[in-house]
Amino acid sequence: MFPQPPPPNVPPDPVVPLPLPPVHRIALLGAGALAALLASLSMLGPFSIDAYLPAFPNIQADLGASAIEVQQTLTAYMLAFAGMVLWHGALSDAFGRRNIVLVSLVVFAIGTFGCAASHSVHYLWIFRIMQGVSAGVGTVVGRAIIRDLYAGAPAARLLSMVTMIFSIAPAIAPVLGGWIVKLFDWRTIFLFLLVYTVVLFVVCWRYLPETLAREHRQPFNPGYLATNYGAIFRSPLFHMKAGIVACNFAGLFLFITAAPVMLPVHLHLGPDEFAWLFVPAVSGIFLGALAANRLAGRISFGRQIGVGFCFMLAAAICNVGYHLAFAPSVPWSVLPMFFYTFGMSVVAPVATLLTLDLFPHIRGTVASCQSFAMTLLGAVVAGVIAPFLSHSVLWLALGQLGFVLVALALWLTSRHYRRMLSSQAVE
Repeated sequence: MFPQPPPPNVPPDPVVPLPLPPVHRIALLGAGALAALLASLSMLGPFSIDAYLPAFPNIQADLGASAIEVQQTLTAYMLAFAGMVLWHGALSDAFGRRNIVLVSLVVFAIGTFGCAASHSVHYLWIFRIMQGVSAGVGTVVGRAIIRDLYAGAPAARLLSMVTMIFSIAPAIAPVLGGWIVKLFDWRTIFLFLLVYTVVLFVVCWRYLPETLAREHRQPFNPGYLATNYGAIFRSPLFHMKAGIVACNFAGLFLFITAAPVMLPVHLHLGPDEFAWLFVPAVSGIFLGALAANRLAGRISFGRQIGVGFCFMLAAAICNVGYHLAFAPSVPWSVLPMFFYTFGMSVVAPVATLLTLDLFPHIRGTVASCQSFAMTLLGAVVAGVIAPFLSHSVLWLALGQLGFVLVALALWLTSRHYRRMLSSQAVE
């Protein structure tokens, strides 16, 4: 018989952590340094996406590819990211957090070098897939590391701190990519990313602690994995709570993936002016994470999520209202993004913790499943929804409003479902 994960219907108290590994294994970094390192790992994702968006026309011209073929390099990356992110957590539950991070960084470095050396768009697809299968390790394993060490308000504060530092990447990546393309060429973007990855590997090799003791690791075999994944994906609460983060992110990602069309065509901006979209968005992420850090432990999780949704709904409604009345223009077409991402960052740490604590003994696997749901929806947004809606900024605003309404419905439904389960347990 394989060990059974805890039942999904009655989550444990989220403030009770698992027993920690020996102290000497986690004392290498303080909370601030650990947050900076985990945020740096998470930055691989946005650097891999946002930095090369301004280079699409250059890639198309240099490789003799069509616009759709270049767009598919992003879709290939997202699909690979979504597929592999499902396994990062399970692998870290079985073999340790640190080992999986180091191996993934090696794979990412090889894929990045291959992207820089590609002489056809088809080779670029292949190496983008290599990047995709390894880039998600920081986000997934980072969440598990935080939850290995902290619980409740301290965990929420550390998650929000990671988000604050991480938010630098989406801000500077497209701006940096635009300037690199203007001064050098698109291949230099990937060479810069390669140097970043090598430095990150050295730092992780020297300082990243192992937070999952051997006695707490889980078997890595088909039967046990099938049991765990089955329990997670059969849990209605998992789908509701993971869906909250995924849909909120999709409302932002819709505009990010539409940026190569929206900014030059609708707002008449050049490749070095992508900051018009990304700076408001990332400023909101940073300040929202700061607010979440300050709110942790001061108000209930439910109230914090409610505050975040108020900001997102107001931003999305104002965005739709403006584009119903006026033509797209800066700064008004991008200003609502600040308030949307502010609310998104207030919601995300709490919703993430509530999801991880549904199955406390396999948090790495749960983090993988949560990231899989978010990334799979992101791939659909990048490959289908954004191209379909990008002909109009109004339609993009309506799409964002639709995503936040779905997320709000999932949150309210999850609360009702949890109360129903609690009343049944009392009876």
